[in-house]
Amino acid sequence: MTLRLLSVHAHPDDESSKGAATLARYAAEGVDVLVATCTGGERGDVLNPALDRPEVWADLPAVRRREMAAAAEILGVRQRFLGHVDSGLREPLPDGCFARLSIEDAMRPLAELMREFRPQVVITYDETGGYPHPDHIRTHEVTRAAFEAVDNGEPRKLYYQATLSRAWFQAMHDATLAAGRESLMGPVLAELPPTGGPAVTTKIRCEQYFDARDRALRAHASQSDPAHPFFAHSRDVERAAWPFEDYHLAVTNVPTTSGIEDDLFAGIR
Repeated sequence: MTLRLLSVHAHPDDESSKGAATLARYAAEGVDVLVATCTGGERGDVLNPALDRPEVWADLPAVRRREMAAAAEILGVRQRFLGHVDSGLREPLPDGCFARLSIEDAMRPLAELMREFRPQVVITYDETGGYPHPDHIRTHEVTRAAFEAVDNGEPRKLYYQATLSRAWFQAMHDATLAAGRESLMGPVLAELPPTGGPAVTTKIRCEQYFDARDRALRAHASQSDPAHPFFAHSRDVERAAWPFEDYHLAVTNVPTTSGIEDDLFAGIR
């Protein structure tokens, strides 16, 4: 059986900041991994001060595509743009953008891709989008709708991202302090809600691929501020404290067992 994993994201860079080490691990193990990117990220910000220049802004759609290609190569995955237009965050949302399309129109390219690719495992965001960007919420909606509309006759599972949770930031903060190092996670923790996020049902060990994750995220140079606290903590500390990426099993048609899964393809292999 050829194992196929589809990871659905709103913008270029989301695949590298959410679950990238998991994708790199499965790709290295021979799984056919495909990233579907709903929009081109045309209305994103330039978060790297070194690239906040007129020529970058003028060519931002092409910049995002080049960055996406570089990140996919680092992770060892394939990638497909679905052709929707970034909605941005300014109200009112512009006509024709991803978040303003009907669910039927918005899900059509993804449903076609699912029929073509026939993934056994699909990953996306939960109903909150991970954070309240309209494109992230719409990505959840269209992925859930397409998953339910397309039945390829195979065992299938739909997962939601549970990465970068408050528990993860707290663990990194505590482990960094315990190692006698300065932690920059305090301000991040102060901004996060005390609870929330989907329950973790699945923990994928992928500490060997944290370097690939970091390199892929840095490949999205316009979207990655080198001074962000995420890049500051020791990777050795992270590998010891939290060598996993976390997921919530939302839908499955294969038998499940009690306890925490350690494989997205559990019950399918």
